[in-house]
Amino acid sequence: MPLTATINLSTGSIANAETDPALCTRFLGGRGLGAKLLFDRVGPAVEPFDPDNCLIFTTGAFSGTPWPSASRYHVTFKSPATRAYGYANAGGHFGPELARAGFDALIITGASPVPVYLLVTDHMVAIRPAAHLWGQTTTATQDALFDPAKGRVLCIGPAGENRVRIAAIINDYGRAAARGGPGAVMGSKQLKAIHVRASQHATTPPQFAAMARRMSKRLLDDPKLAGLRADGTLCLVRPKNLSGDLPAKNHRLSQVPFIDEIDARALDRYRVKRLGCAVCPVRCSRLSVVDGIEVEGPEYETTDALGPLCWNRDPQVVIRANQLCNEYGLDTISTGVVIAFAMECHDRGLLSDPDLSLVWGDGASIVGLIEKIGKRQGVGNLLADGVKWAAAKIGNGADAWAMHVKGLEMPRQEPRFAKGFGLGHATSNRGADHLYGLPTIDVSGNWDTARKIFPSDIVIPLMDPANETYKPDMLVYGEHYCAVTDALGICKFSTTEEYSLLPDDLAQGLGALGGEDTGAELLTIGERIVNLERLYNIREGLSRSDDCLPLRFQEPLPLLANETDPATEQTRLGAPIRVGRLIDFEAMLDRYYRLRGWDRDGRPTAETLARLGLAEEVHDPSSQS
Repeated sequence: MPLTATINLSTGSIANAETDPALCTRFLGGRGLGAKLLFDRVGPAVEPFDPDNCLIFTTGAFSGTPWPSASRYHVTFKSPATRAYGYANAGGHFGPELARAGFDALIITGASPVPVYLLVTDHMVAIRPAAHLWGQTTTATQDALFDPAKGRVLCIGPAGENRVRIAAIINDYGRAAARGGPGAVMGSKQLKAIHVRASQHATTPPQFAAMARRMSKRLLDDPKLAGLRADGTLCLVRPKNLSGDLPAKNHRLSQVPFIDEIDARALDRYRVKRLGCAVCPVRCSRLSVVDGIEVEGPEYETTDALGPLCWNRDPQVVIRANQLCNEYGLDTISTGVVIAFAMECHDRGLLSDPDLSLVWGDGASIVGLIEKIGKRQGVGNLLADGVKWAAAKIGNGADAWAMHVKGLEMPRQEPRFAKGFGLGHATSNRGADHLYGLPTIDVSGNWDTARKIFPSDIVIPLMDPANETYKPDMLVYGEHYCAVTDALGICKFSTTEEYSLLPDDLAQGLGALGGEDTGAELLTIGERIVNLERLYNIREGLSRSDDCLPLRFQEPLPLLANETDPATEQTRLGAPIRVGRLIDFEAMLDRYYRLRGWDRDGRPTAETLARLGLAEEVHDPSSQS
């Protein structure tokens, strides 16, 4: 019997109850269940660091099973970065362990008067003292909790304790539930860690196990995943430099002349082994070592954020910075954006530091700022609130260089060339987010998938990366499918990255577990989740004006040829090939709203709410307060 535990840290009370089957029918689990629980429990009167804010950990319908890549867990909360809907998601082994312990959800509310951690065993939750762990790094915390008993641990580092608004939750030493500041919410509750120890393995029907094996083989055999299997997401670095989708120097550029020093082959010099999450046939991660310092990673987002975005060409600095972010418990994406913002502010005469140069590409400044942000020391105290709030304090036009949407720092795509991603960053309900819709079909040249999903008459213009007309169609489909993937607890690399598995495949898996949904019905559940998240933000006062990109993306950007220098045989940037620009962002947004059944201000219509069965959540979203 799967359980939902409600833990009030203010009172020390713990209540277990059977998870409502109706909620799982409507929202599947994972992200969907978390969205519904947050919507019902945390309204506009609650601030992110109020005790009444909830930190909700959820597993998916496939969590703890042998389904390939069923490794993800979800954490939902009101975000201190956006002050609106927030969630983060991570892989590794924690999610399956929590599912095997018998829990669909842990709803954590209140705030403990002293540091504590949670010990979760089979169908049981206990609150334990954690004063001895407070102030410790994430590695030290996990080491302390991994006594002879086994299990899995997630925890915060000093950044979360200090309520750094870009603080992450770290599990399995190198996995991060990072986006939106969940670590800061956890720190505000004086919750240092959650240690889960499950004694049993999940049992699944034989037909489900057989189907999981078939799907795993499909992933192993899919040539589109070969790059991920060989190099992880670092396989993207060099192609992105070719296409103008490698953000550099705080998005002033989208390519670097030092690609040979920062691509997958360059970082292979520091890789000692491949790593993977639970039940994953892809195994896209890596263990890297520099001067005796070990870190899981870096992957693409981290490499670009702490490398080209800061104009840093040294892979050893990237690896060291990645490791420091993990130790302090920081989102590497937001941290890189914050550092690039600081470097641009220094370049323009608005920011300085007595200890660090803040000069573009200076490795000592990158590492030093991470330490100062994690500790909220000096200029780090300013940057610890993220670029939106730091820019407001600096003034003098600094907001023009703050790369964020809704308060969440931009991930590592360039909207003037990857236009579906640009629209997705703007419309995502948790702020700038590449994984909310993962619109990769056009930029990856995935024609087979495009022909399966979309009407034949729009496929050719949709697949042209420069053509904006049907980017909303691609994004809407991706957002629904990503929501389903998150609700099931599986990795997007098996689904929306290359569409190796399609909704009908997931529906067959659910059918083997006793479900009755078709692929189309699963996508409707995904649409329901997206709309409920939208309703949450509307209730918080967000509207069309928040679905926008930073002003920098109104500027055209030249795409330069990648050439081989005959003297050095190194890659260099040559003459301009074409110009990347957003031609009519508002037209894309209008079509996106129409496809969604929202009005011109981005509010779901009454007809849309009725079709999705959301009338019971909100009868008139415009009347919510």
